Amino acid sequence: MSDHPFAQADADWLSLIGEARNWLKGPHGQLLLAEEERLLGDELARFFGGYLVHYGPSAQTPSGATQIQRSVRLGAPFKGVEIVCEEQAWPLSEHAADLVLLQHGLDFSLSPHGLLREAARSVRPGGHLVVVGINPLSAWGVRHLFSRDALRRARCIAPSRVSDWLHLLGFALEKRRFGCYRPPLASSAWQARLASLEAWGDAWQSPGGGFYLLVARKLVVGLRPLRQSQRAPMGKLVPMPVAKVSRRDSEQR
Repeated sequence: MSDHPFAQADADWLSLIGEARNWLKGPHGQLLLAEEERLLGDELARFFGGYLVHYGPSAQTPSGATQIQRSVRLGAPFKGVEIVCEEQAWPLSEHAADLVLLQHGLDFSLSPHGLLREAARSVRPGGHLVVVGINPLSAWGVRHLFSRDALRRARCIAPSRVSDWLHLLGFALEKRRFGCYRPPLASSAWQARLASLEAWGDAWQSPGGGFYLLVARKLVVGLRPLRQSQRAPMGKLVPMPVAKVSRRDSEQR
């Protein structure tokens, strides 16, 4: 029996993360990550706190969270991951993080709902959860249906569905953005010619972008004081007249 800590890990999960990691290193993945970096830089810059937890197959760590004191990467045992763990067994205490970033974590997951639940558990009340995923209603989503590479294995969950899951987990959606409006073409020359699509897409925020970005805040459950039990009003005690009986009267009786 192997002594490796992941000897008993799901082989399908490790294979999925490995293939996704290699795809994100390729030209299509790099285009997607470059556009995500631009949007994430704007969003992460406004958050502050002690800990940011990043989970996803990408080997790149997004920058921009300058007001977060410590950033930690969780995931499968690959280069750059600081805390090795399975997707539904994060070694974090409840409410440990101010911000959790799932960057394509749901796309390449064996149990997306279980992963989202684990991430939600780690966010403190009032903290934020940022989800980045491939938009199925885009050219990238269409390509994944016919792709023969790792993109074929992506789940491409609709942002509306992820929003519903977040609501059930006690989060309020604050923002939804889209990015990467260039189609997943192999030619770098065509990618350069279509670069103007990004400015147009950002201006109109068309839902046809290759990826979506959701920002959700964990609601703080307030304590509601218990109501005092209402007692039924009772009548006032009224002294009743007492007949005086003399000793002579009592002896005669």
